[in-house]
Amino acid sequence: MSSGLVDRHISFLEALRAAGMSVSLAEDIDAVAALGVLAWDRRETVRAAYAATLVKKQSHRPTFDALFDVYFPRMVGDGVGGADRRPEPDNARALADFRDELADVLAEGDQQAMLDLAAEMVGRFGAMPGRGPGLSSWSAYTALQRVAPGELVDRIVRALLVEGRVEDDARREAGRRVGGFTAMVEADARRRIAEEKGPEHVADVALRPSIDRLDFTAARKADLEQMHREVYPLARRLATRLTQEHHAKRRGPLDFRRTVRASISTGGVPLVTHHRPKRPHRTELVVLCDVSGSVANFAQFTLLLVYALRDQFGSVRAFTFIDHVHEVTSHLRPGADPGDVLADLAASTSHAALWGRTNYGRALVKFEESYADALGPKSSLLILGDARSNYSDLHLDVLKRLAGSARHAWWLNPEHRRHWDTGDSAASRYAEVVPMVECRNLTQLGEFVHDIL
Repeated sequence: MSSGLVDRHISFLEALRAAGMSVSLAEDIDAVAALGVLAWDRRETVRAAYAATLVKKQSHRPTFDALFDVYFPRMVGDGVGGADRRPEPDNARALADFRDELADVLAEGDQQAMLDLAAEMVGRFGAMPGRGPGLSSWSAYTALQRVAPGELVDRIVRALLVEGRVEDDARREAGRRVGGFTAMVEADARRRIAEEKGPEHVADVALRPSIDRLDFTAARKADLEQMHREVYPLARRLATRLTQEHHAKRRGPLDFRRTVRASISTGGVPLVTHHRPKRPHRTELVVLCDVSGSVANFAQFTLLLVYALRDQFGSVRAFTFIDHVHEVTSHLRPGADPGDVLADLAASTSHAALWGRTNYGRALVKFEESYADALGPKSSLLILGDARSNYSDLHLDVLKRLAGSARHAWWLNPEHRRHWDTGDSAASRYAEVVPMVECRNLTQLGEFVHDIL
């Protein structure tokens, strides 16, 4: 490797670590060894070598690919001959011709042609000239708004139907191709911004974190679907880890009398210790979830993880609320399809609202009135929500009674700690009664569930 490539390699690995990927020195050495026997002019081979030596989890692959494209771009600027094809951005005829060409390429599914059109689209329709200092001169959003590839779906579907596809399959495939092209446009905009400001700027500002570190409240529809797929592998890893730890701690407290008695045969030296049987204990969990607005995604994924780990708990009862409390325990039935569980939990939102405005105090009062028997000395109370109660009465006294009747109580808040106590947030006041934990993504959620078990 030349000194320039070494610097780029080091910067790339630092960016991967900053994005949440675990890249050790040993893996760094493995990557260098693999790349030392490969031709650097074959970009996809270099990508495969890096991925094979550095990526441990499939959920990290999109982040890896995005960073690889920034640090090792497939081309510079508009590429060879790119400027020759660029008409005036405001030319309506040119825009219509480009959309026709794009529809044809998407219908054919030619990946290389899609990549070329994505670069051309950003160059022609995503330029933001004359912007102020510190602002990027390229925008994927602007290019996508101008060309609107999502409006081409019907044309792509018609072309696929001619090929013999059934309509449902054609529509799904058209959606996938448009989504893939949109990702290409976003990647090309990042590449151009990296040329202007350096790859470190894009890695720090423009790249979304890996799916397990993406904030629940910032997730888009495609992110939520990927999170849904990640919940069950997360549950399996947690269950395996918990089983191993429980086996390691299987021994109970020292049985002093049996140990002394056994030491008689060894001259009074206690070579072997004896222990009392460990009294098994499994958490009886009661979950109270705010399902209003963007917090609903966080509540649903937490409930899904609890559902996937239900064998680790003695029992689980779950309740949702906005300003009215509704029990959803029946949706967490053993053997149910996870997709059906998620749909049922989403549908339960309508039952959790009486007045339509989040009101934690009113929900706590209603829970105490109707479901106080759910809590007892063997149960743990888990509250999920952002503690934003529209300036209503917080009823801290009710929360104290509920927490006091349970063995343990925790509160998970999906907002960043810096947003607590801003606006109508009553996070600190509720945290005085129940310990509040920041829980913004799947990684933090998994760590918390492991700790309470």
